[in-house]
Amino acid sequence: MNQFFNRKEDIVTDAIDGFLTASGGRLARLDGYPHIRVVVRSDWDKSKVALVSGGGSGHEPAHVGFVGEGMLTAAVCGDVFASPSVDAVLAGILAVTGPAGCVLIVKNYTGDRLNFGLAAERARAFGLKVNIVIVDDDIALPDLPQARGVAGTLFVHKIAGALAEAGADIETVTAAATRVISGTKSIGMSLDTCTIPGSPKDDRIPPGKAELGLGIHGEAGVEQVEFASASAAMEEVAQKLAAEMEDKDHVALLNNLGGATVLEMSLLANELARSSIGPKLKWIVGPASMMTSLDMRGFSVSVYPADEQELDLLEAATPLAAWPGISRMSSFDITALPDGLKPIRPLPSEHEATRLFLTRCCEVLIESEDDLNALDAQSGDGDTGSTLAGAAKALIDGMDRLPLADHTQLYRAIGQELSETMGGSSGVLLAIFFAAAGDAASSGLSMTEALKAGLARMQEIGGAKLGSRTMVDALHPALDALGNSMEEAARAARAGAEHTATIVKAKAGRASYLNAQQLEGHVDPGAEAVARLFEHLRA
Repeated sequence: MNQFFNRKEDIVTDAIDGFLTASGGRLARLDGYPHIRVVVRSDWDKSKVALVSGGGSGHEPAHVGFVGEGMLTAAVCGDVFASPSVDAVLAGILAVTGPAGCVLIVKNYTGDRLNFGLAAERARAFGLKVNIVIVDDDIALPDLPQARGVAGTLFVHKIAGALAEAGADIETVTAAATRVISGTKSIGMSLDTCTIPGSPKDDRIPPGKAELGLGIHGEAGVEQVEFASASAAMEEVAQKLAAEMEDKDHVALLNNLGGATVLEMSLLANELARSSIGPKLKWIVGPASMMTSLDMRGFSVSVYPADEQELDLLEAATPLAAWPGISRMSSFDITALPDGLKPIRPLPSEHEATRLFLTRCCEVLIESEDDLNALDAQSGDGDTGSTLAGAAKALIDGMDRLPLADHTQLYRAIGQELSETMGGSSGVLLAIFFAAAGDAASSGLSMTEALKAGLARMQEIGGAKLGSRTMVDALHPALDALGNSMEEAARAARAGAEHTATIVKAKAGRASYLNAQQLEGHVDPGAEAVARLFEHLRA
């Protein structure tokens, strides 16, 4: 078991109780566990039209997360990806429906249609006024007689919920919900399938592929496409939506299907704005996890041509944290850097031997990317190789800006480039190293002495010493031996790097957080990079 749950049978009830515990008394549940799992508003007095939705669990925060003022009145929860029972739906209806009536918002799946539909009939037999709307916003399978209901359901929850909260009658709420459903179009894409608790994972999506149009219960999509980039993936989705969109301004809802990071979702928001349908998108809800598919590593986009009144309803206040709100999609200002931060660069100059020397040093780091990442995975976050390779590529790209014929200025220029292009503490430390070496060279010190001065300044600020298990363990002995010969410097660097594998207590860097068992036998990746550079210089 690689998921946080106790018993598979209890996962939904345990999760609901956890959500209620953290709700501050805003929500309650009906008795009847485990067969009846209904979450209701604690403040509900049945004076207004009730909105009841729900379905299988595993789509959190839908549907429980949208129970509250301005959205749902009750959510009826089934097992993971399974419709709740007729009795559970009926219990929800009876618990919240008063003279104003109730609207059931049902996603278009057979189990939900049947169970919610029969519950509505039984509720009507009690004399209650109950209407049903069926959400069918998924456009992935155009030949499907009954399209699935997916994340576009959230438009219905919010617009109908705001109307009901304002006191609209059941006919008005139902008509608004029906209108939103008819205009909403959605489609999703994922790089991986979801993991259903207690069940083996379906690994049908191979590496390098993405599945377009898959369902929120893990159903296979309409096709598997080559995954080249986030931009290309979003454009695949945009093209499908474009064929269904009216020539009007739209609201987009960018939904995380569960497993994409916040970083990825922000990037996808940018790609959505830049896509072929970007000019039609004037407002956005999200990006956020709203209707997930457990841990599915994907996203969905829903679009709706909202009119002015509907925009007001989407903007209407609700205290629910699960609703991310609606924002206008717009360009943004880029303000100038404050005085003192604009880089002052020396004039570029050409020196072919220096260009070849620097280029080859950069190529050594680029070629070592995978090896250094593998080493760093043993004692850090596995990105040392990528960080150094990225900086090396940037340095090659910026070669024409460097004063290659003036080595004193070159040190400073390399430090400036690294400070701008190399992430993390290593980028700052190397920028300090080269900047200090440039200052020392300008005072007349030899190359070796200037580099030693740079190392001393880097150690002073960074705190690393010999034996700290960092790049210093290779760089310090190499520079000490450099005055004799490059051969000796390379041997000293290699010996220093190999020695780090025997140091079981790091005194600096991310490795200082690890225990001896995690460090022993693994060479520090920064020291390895230094050793490889000196070995190249010796060749």
